[in-house]
Amino acid sequence: MGRTKKGRAVSGWLVVDKPAGVTSTAVVNKVKWALSAQKAGHAGTLDPDATGVLAVALGEATKTIPFITDALKCYRFRVVLGAATDTDDASGRVIATGDTRPTDAQIEAALTQFRGQIEQVPPQYSAVKVDGERAYDLAREGEAMDLAARPLWVERLVITGRPDPDHVDLEMVCGKGGYVRSIARDLGVVLGCLGHVQWLRREWSGPFRAEQGVTLETIDAEAKTEALDARILPLELGLRDLPEFRATPEGAVRLRNGNPGQVIGHADWGTEGWASLDGQAVAVGHYRGGELHPSRVFNR
Repeated sequence: MGRTKKGRAVSGWLVVDKPAGVTSTAVVNKVKWALSAQKAGHAGTLDPDATGVLAVALGEATKTIPFITDALKCYRFRVVLGAATDTDDASGRVIATGDTRPTDAQIEAALTQFRGQIEQVPPQYSAVKVDGERAYDLAREGEAMDLAARPLWVERLVITGRPDPDHVDLEMVCGKGGYVRSIARDLGVVLGCLGHVQWLRREWSGPFRAEQGVTLETIDAEAKTEALDARILPLELGLRDLPEFRATPEGAVRLRNGNPGQVIGHADWGTEGWASLDGQAVAVGHYRGGELHPSRVFNR
């Protein structure tokens, strides 16, 4: 006999406006507790000191996390010019300083190197795994690592303000796996003055926006109530960037059983998409000649 799962089988998304000083995992745990949810996970870690959009998937919505993780994200951040830290942000120890201060024009010229398809080396203090261990654990032990560069698509990177010669405010829209701290570090190197992130905020992630975000205070106040339930967004939002096919009633039955099912729609052979019945997601899979071959099935 199978083990009974604890909690409610609630599915959907809760967008949290994460404050500074708390980990993404702690936010997920609080949401899971407040909603008595059986299962929860987030679609993209924010550093403890970062704020903004943390999209928490609940129940069956966790199956759509990869599609949000792969989506574009927007960050606003401030770079301190003139100092490098061991964490590449303000929480770290200053390890080098520079006396020069670039002009706005020099910063703008340097930013061109960080747009489009770039290669980026993660920070020493990051969740990247090195021989099975997290880089931040090794860094705390004093070990310096030669981390491999990783590809990153930067859709947009612009100056949004220059409070004073020692600081510059930037906005970046990028793809999966981007480290804002690495942008600040490498920009400082290119400018010859060094740099690190002072503060960082994620404005949006895929379809989820900061204005949809619920604070931790609200989550505490509305925990275990219908008011918090009412803030849950549909699971289907996590599939927004995939084409939708309408399943026939018979096709939906087959899809729910893990078999190819008939759908209505047109796409190239092998296109990844999702099937719906009466607006509700049934499965994600690949389109082949009038049928969707499921890779993920939603059980609701």
